Amino acid sequence: MDLQNWMQQITKLMTKEKKNNDLDDLEMQVVRYKPEGLDQLCKTTKFTKKELQIMYRGFKQECPTGMVSEDKFKDIFAQFFSLGDSSSYAHYVFNTFDQEHKGSITFEEFVVGLSILSRGSIHDKLQWAFRLYDINGDGIVTKDEMVDIVSAIYDMMGRYAEPSVEETTARDHVENIFEKMDLNQDGVISIDEFMDTCRKDEVISKSMTMFDTVL
Repeated sequence: MDLQNWMQQITKLMTKEKKNNDLDDLEMQVVRYKPEGLDQLCKTTKFTKKELQIMYRGFKQECPTGMVSEDKFKDIFAQFFSLGDSSSYAHYVFNTFDQEHKGSITFEEFVVGLSILSRGSIHDKLQWAFRLYDINGDGIVTKDEMVDIVSAIYDMMGRYAEPSVEETTARDHVENIFEKMDLNQDGVISIDEFMDTCRKDEVISKSMTMFDTVL
């Protein structure tokens, strides 16, 4: 299972139809939670108000405090990626959701990230992918950063996702990617280089938006 499918499964589970009485109760809970945020979330995500209401109930059941800690996020992640160790990759994904670096994710941050990965445009998903690889958030991706992410992917997939992956190291893999993406050969990848390469190379674009190990 790749990351996009994981997000889609999470979305399906969280937006599963509830009984009317449950939905009525949930709507009251959401109103008490943050009514002004609900309408805004409808505008900033691909979810309907009804979906957000149902998702909020599931969110509160799993996280009564209203916040998702990194450890809880890793636990949820591990349930879907059991072939290997997903903790490192879950950490990097968590950081893209927790943009304020406070160590926890609010409901709003969770559904915004979920919306991008499960229903966002290719452009949105590629921008998110760049943020994933740009670990320190300085606007560029270095080889070391990409090695860290690729290594985390290998660990998560148990190195069985693609036969070709087993035959190379993470750094060799990254060297091949940099040959395609580092257009001005300055040793780092900018957001423009990343987006431009993905737009022109269907294989890379597909791998980045599907979040598998082909990249």
